[in-house]
Amino acid sequence: MRLANEQLEKLKHQKYVAEKKLTAAKHKEKRLESEIKRLTRSERTHRLCTRAGMLETFLREPTTLTDDDVMELLSFIFHSEAVQKKLNMLIEKRKEIGQSDGG
Repeated sequence: MRLANEQLEKLKHQKYVAEKKLTAAKHKEKRLESEIKRLTRSERTHRLCTRAGMLETFLREPTTLTDDDVMELLSFIFHSEAVQKKLNMLIEKRKEIGQSDGG
């Protein structure tokens, strides 16, 4: 009887330890997921700022133009067949070499 009680206590302790490890692992998983989201968001913000800066180098008076003006200009540019061909070529080139970040 005493042996059975000792085994039962040992199993209960092992279960307790396993549950604590599981809880810790779940917390670590959440922290890692948050870090991935933060890094992804940071990377996106950097990309947007960099590319917006590139765009502004081509606009003569960027502070004079409205967001709608810039969108109209970009729509006009990107409706060009030559621009679409160049864009497709660049995308395919990046896919072939396995780099989609453009940086």
